Amino acid sequence: MKEQMNDLFASIDKMDTPGFASHLHPDVEFRFGNGESVHGRDNAAAAVGGFFSSIKAIKHSMADVKETDDLIVSQGKVTYTRHDDSTLTVPFANLFYMKDNLIKNYFIFVDTSELYKSA
Repeated sequence: MKEQMNDLFASIDKMDTPGFASHLHPDVEFRFGNGESVHGRDNAAAAVGGFFSSIKAIKHSMADVKETDDLIVSQGKVTYTRHDDSTLTVPFANLFYMKDNLIKNYFIFVDTSELYKSA
């Protein structure tokens, strides 16, 4: 699972939407922060692709990953680079419920409330 998580976060940090989507179960439930959940791989990919277009870059620094039979928990810090080259670094935690070696439920806990504020 660690290699799969490394691949997932590498695709996110490259802002590679198809690479991100390849880790998702076709019936995935995806929720980013306090946003509404989206359902289905294509809808999750569209949501993430839209998010990627709203920033210049993203970089995760993983602190820990734990797993049980069907649950993976990851946490660390994420740095967002805005289009004006300013950055925001905040802690994050993710819950991944797995099915058939793909992410069935993907919940991101992060506070991005400062991301779109002007400097």
